Amino acid sequence: MNKTKQIKKCLFPAAGYGTRFLPATKAIPKEMLPILTKPLIQYGVEEAKQADIDTMAIVTGRGKRSIEDHFDVSYELEHQIKDTSKEHYLFDIRKLINNLTFTYVRQKSMKGLGDAILTGRSLIGDEPFAVVLADDLCVSDSIGVLSQMINIYNKYGKSVVAIETIDKKDSNKYGIIDGKEIEKSLYQISNMIEKPAPKDAPTNLAIIGRYILTPDIFDILKNTKPGIAGEVQITDALQTMAKKDQVLGLKFDGRRFDCGSLDGFVQATNYFANLENI
Repeated sequence: MNKTKQIKKCLFPAAGYGTRFLPATKAIPKEMLPILTKPLIQYGVEEAKQADIDTMAIVTGRGKRSIEDHFDVSYELEHQIKDTSKEHYLFDIRKLINNLTFTYVRQKSMKGLGDAILTGRSLIGDEPFAVVLADDLCVSDSIGVLSQMINIYNKYGKSVVAIETIDKKDSNKYGIIDGKEIEKSLYQISNMIEKPAPKDAPTNLAIIGRYILTPDIFDILKNTKPGIAGEVQITDALQTMAKKDQVLGLKFDGRRFDCGSLDGFVQATNYFANLENI
């Protein structure tokens, strides 16, 4: 077993505009859109906490102040509902606030996921870290997706991306991997292509919004040229690592809801409503 540094930080890129949910996201960050009574980003923070991560590094942008306010104490509100039947509504978020550290940096302009991750370098430092895209809401009957990925990282000491099987006609929406299965549901990635046309996709295995990254990704991102739409793509940077056999793909145990799309958002809402017997 490789001796690896423990992963204690999770990066949340949260500077995007959320244009697919306009006009709702004109004034509300997409990460703050609620599934039932809990915003999307809180689900991601809880998944990271379950994986024994205690520092949440959030890359924000203009108009995202409500994310910081959410993970902070609201003294007036807590005073108003103290000793009432509504006090329990804040128990879960207060537990996160009391037990985790939240740090923030602003992305100056929207130059892609790769640039957002590079912007978070000052919050992460020279250590391995997790990345969660809050609009990919993941649930599992076993341990959380991040926990599954950290187990793989601890075993191999390499970067890990979460992958799932998609309909190949949707390949132009994802980063697509190619590689060989080295153990059940785990792939040694040899190639990665960002949003290929279906005819150019090497497989139907798509990367979703969960990553475990080694710190060398930062220097690679710094030297990665903008790709599709003039953005710095994390897939392009990971491809550099994959050429050295340093990236694994885990077909995770669980279900992912694409809450960046209206259909996925509704599916997630219905799923959690059924859990609560609403």
